[in-house]
Amino acid sequence: MHGVVNIREALDMAERVGLDLVEISPNAVPPVCKILDFGKFKYESKKRLHEARKKQKVVVLKEMKFKPNISIGDFETKLRKIKEFLKDGDKVKISLWFKGREILHKEVGQELFKRIEVGLEGLVKIDQHAKMEGKQMIMIVSPDIKV
Repeated sequence: MHGVVNIREALDMAERVGLDLVEISPNAVPPVCKILDFGKFKYESKKRLHEARKKQKVVVLKEMKFKPNISIGDFETKLRKIKEFLKDGDKVKISLWFKGREILHKEVGQELFKRIEVGLEGLVKIDQHAKMEGKQMIMIVSPDIKV
């Protein structure tokens, strides 16, 4: 710790001990520099960055498609698969596809989404409630993280 030093003096001090003068914070007034081995500094900062990336969780958006006239067995299978996606920490986009005249009966879709919400109660946080987008109704859910 040398305080505020002229750049020539700092370079001379670094050269005397056989190390490099590295600018740590260029935006500070005056700029902050350290005398250290630049190769080692670069290696350690790269290693820290790698560790930070390793700890990141990439959020994946999975999609589960339904039809308005789905049978009970198929509904339960798809619901079980949605629970697996949520358990893995993924977001799930639940889409309900209407074909032809099925679009006239949107209340069937609303009812199906209510059944899905009841089946997933306590496991999910609803990011986007059921809404129409063209010929499909979409709802997005993510795992409910309890701290």
